[in-house]
Amino acid sequence: MRILVTLLVLAIVGVGGWQLLPSQGDKNKSITVGTTDAVTSLDPAGAYDAGSWALFSNLFQSLLTFEPGGVQPVPDAAQSCTFKGSDLKTYRCTLRDGIVFPSGRAMTAEDVKYSFDRVKKINSDVGPASLFSTLGSVSADSATTVTFHLASPDATFPFKVATGAGAIVDKDKYPADSLRTGSGADGTGPYKLTAYTKDQRAALAPNTHYKGNLNGTGKPIELRYYADSQALDKAWQGKQIDVATRTLPPNVLSGLNPSDPNHRVTESDSSETRNLYLNTRAGSPLHDARVRQAMAWLVNREELAATVYEGTVDPLYSLIPTGLTGHTTSFFDTYPRQSTAKARELLTEAGVSLPVRFTFGYGKGRGAGAEESAALKKQLEAGGLFKVDVKGYEWTDFQKRWAAGKMDAWAVGWVADYPDPDTFGSPLVGTGSTMNTGYANKAVDTLIQESQQYADRSRVAQDFRDVQAHIATDVPLIPLWQRKEYVVSSEDVGGGQYLSDGTGVFRLWQLNWI
Repeated sequence: MRILVTLLVLAIVGVGGWQLLPSQGDKNKSITVGTTDAVTSLDPAGAYDAGSWALFSNLFQSLLTFEPGGVQPVPDAAQSCTFKGSDLKTYRCTLRDGIVFPSGRAMTAEDVKYSFDRVKKINSDVGPASLFSTLGSVSADSATTVTFHLASPDATFPFKVATGAGAIVDKDKYPADSLRTGSGADGTGPYKLTAYTKDQRAALAPNTHYKGNLNGTGKPIELRYYADSQALDKAWQGKQIDVATRTLPPNVLSGLNPSDPNHRVTESDSSETRNLYLNTRAGSPLHDARVRQAMAWLVNREELAATVYEGTVDPLYSLIPTGLTGHTTSFFDTYPRQSTAKARELLTEAGVSLPVRFTFGYGKGRGAGAEESAALKKQLEAGGLFKVDVKGYEWTDFQKRWAAGKMDAWAVGWVADYPDPDTFGSPLVGTGSTMNTGYANKAVDTLIQESQQYADRSRVAQDFRDVQAHIATDVPLIPLWQRKEYVVSSEDVGGGQYLSDGTGVFRLWQLNWI
């Protein structure tokens, strides 16, 4: 009888254990990831935003990449890369053997040259061409060797190669002088795109032919795109997604409990910043630097961080975020507190009519953009000095509007392209910057260019401190805050802590079923 009872107990335990463990079929099902980051384009030559680059880092390879937590690029599609000579003007890479495009054709140096050439030739108004401002020309020296000839010394060029701007495309599938249209992508990354519906979903399957820095590829992934944070939260609460990232509403993030057994929460430091960009061109109501300085006297970052974002971001007083070489508190040093009196004094000196009227745009669905713009409007209109016309725009339209200079002020988040202060230099405040504020300062350009001559990046600190002093005086932008990174996943999904680390790489292959 004891033997029979024991066998019965073991049988029950066996059934219960089998029911608790996922089947092998479940282990191979897609992990669903939700985000509010939009994709501007599937063509690497036509996008310079977090949502697009997150997808690119999974579908395409660059010659170099960043390992988790790494601060120096390592080979990916390349077997090796190095500067030739000591002048930092010639950079040569040798391709890894055996990389093939979805068509079955082997990747060659000609594809690499083609990819970089078309980024510069197309020069999309919302593309990454500005990252290659120091690139003179590219030559394919053999089937496996490519050489980049730089117009000026640039120790940061390997960092730029490792970004989404350096994604290598199949020269037979992408037009040389225009962006590719449609819903396809032909890359050699760890994933292949099997289905795509703009602003809705992207289905990714492991690329079994992948050869690169990774030892292997991850689980199938389905990315789902949501119009705003509230829609993302609804999907998360309704268990429609397994992972939620970028970005749940601030009140949800602030209320997350890491000890809750029903989900996993990762909170980490991030180099993502948000700035209020100002149109400095003649004809803009913000053309006079004294008007922009007056605005800087009225912005209260602590209030934004505490009320709009409920402590999920940190106030930022500089162009360079904390954690990167050259960080300062230049805006706190220059504008240490809110002062309507100081602002009024500057506006009187500028001789402008009060209130100064200007337009302020933000991207709809981009986190708490609507609430933030309302709070900034209230701060800037204090004392009757400014009259702010706030309007939200769909993301792609918003990008085109700032690229065309159609707004006076606009708030945009900036995710570091690579872990170096240079990514906050030319793209944001250099002449012809990506943010297209119209700002140009020869001293700033010179400091940025001089900083690119140092292979030892610790030596650039003073250059960027000087850059930020100029920015605090000229005010082409006003720093607002620095984000903390949050990833929330269900209890049966692991790897969320490796998904993003501020290097611009979105590591979907790190996600797995537990």
